[in-house]
Amino acid sequence: MYRADGRQRVWLRVGERFYLSGFGNEFSSEDPRCPGPTPHLLSNCTPQTTPVCPYGLYAEQLSGSAFTCPRPTNKRSWLYRILPSVRHKPYTAMHCGNLTEKWDEVEPDPNQLRWMPFTIPKSSEKKVDFVTGLHTLCGAGDTKSRNGIGIHMFTCNTSMVDRCFNNSDGDFLIVPQQGEVLITTEFGKMMVEPNEICVIQQGMRFSVDVFGETRGYVLEVYGAHFELPDLGPIGANGLANPRDFLTPVAWYEDREVATGYTVINKYQGKLFSSQQVFSPFNVVAWHGNYTPYKYNLENFMVINCVAFDHADPSIFTVLTAKSTRPGVAMADFVIFPPRWGVADHTFRPPYYHRNCMSEFMGLIKGHYEAKEEGFQPGGGSLHSMMTPHGPDRDCFEKSSTAPLKPERVAEGTMAFMFESSFSMAVTKWGLETCQRLDKSYYQCWEPLRKHFDPNWRPSKQ
Repeated sequence: MYRADGRQRVWLRVGERFYLSGFGNEFSSEDPRCPGPTPHLLSNCTPQTTPVCPYGLYAEQLSGSAFTCPRPTNKRSWLYRILPSVRHKPYTAMHCGNLTEKWDEVEPDPNQLRWMPFTIPKSSEKKVDFVTGLHTLCGAGDTKSRNGIGIHMFTCNTSMVDRCFNNSDGDFLIVPQQGEVLITTEFGKMMVEPNEICVIQQGMRFSVDVFGETRGYVLEVYGAHFELPDLGPIGANGLANPRDFLTPVAWYEDREVATGYTVINKYQGKLFSSQQVFSPFNVVAWHGNYTPYKYNLENFMVINCVAFDHADPSIFTVLTAKSTRPGVAMADFVIFPPRWGVADHTFRPPYYHRNCMSEFMGLIKGHYEAKEEGFQPGGGSLHSMMTPHGPDRDCFEKSSTAPLKPERVAEGTMAFMFESSFSMAVTKWGLETCQRLDKSYYQCWEPLRKHFDPNWRPSKQ
């Protein structure tokens, strides 16, 4: 197989194929280089069914939930490895860079905040991979009590070489914005391009290859896993459908690393590293329901208003991480994809609003309808709890006078929102160090003028 630009894609010989993920259903996969004497011999064996695994492999279970969770929410996978992951040197602390859980390092700021596109370091000046390129922008909660979230940016220009990352604190929802990323996991490989997302769940080891200057967003949740939102009156179909979530095919690497392979572990908000002499991606087969997965945002089935008035933006929810309070999410991943606007007697753009949730918005491509100029791909905005926000003056004036004919909205655009019930704190890097904060953001609402007329009467038609 070959890429469009002619580069041979041999490293995706196996991982280019995917199995469907059913969110709770079990799946299995074997590297075809080691087929069992009978179909799925490897991926169907456990220490309970055989004392010795085929091919002399080790059986290792990865649990993403408590053993005693109800069956519908119990998450675990069996991995059949050449060597178990327990064989490594002790962990030692390492420099965390701008990855942090210090939510009180600067004073709280309730203002509307907007960042210009975050700078990607030039490879000619400094080599930066995915881990060293992680920067925490804002967040809340605590990894020790397993209740909270973090929002990070990643900006990098080089691949991870003989290094992998493991998050003991929570799940990573990764949103590439510029440049495709090849993510090698213990379960196989995934190529994730802009307008796609992937989720690497707690405890899964992965490495990231890039092909130039790369940038994206990360939503991290502690204490819950992402799942599909309930559809309620929508019914059986709509929004993100389970059939469109894809998991990788098993792919193993039997490679010794004489100079040492580095396993980086994010634990209680800090980074630690350990050394081992073999590749951690030595899983020949796996089965279970606890896997990494990816999703193409173009597959989202948009539900929208077709009469009048607004539906709440929750109709655009792709994934949710629920809290213990019914109907209240630790974090929702929401998108605003291309769609038709047809509502009558309605101000169609997002309305002026104050909210008991925190809203971080990012832009993958295009122009967001409510702020077409200042909000740019690779940047972001944060509207904190009960902080007013809404369309800028140009959007308001244009949409108030435009004829209400059916029109395409957000054509060529993909904006998204990380919405959370937590009151998020912005880091020192986000407010000061990154130097991308747009201090003039508030001015986009300054030109809004008064239209009030006490003598107004409805026009006769």
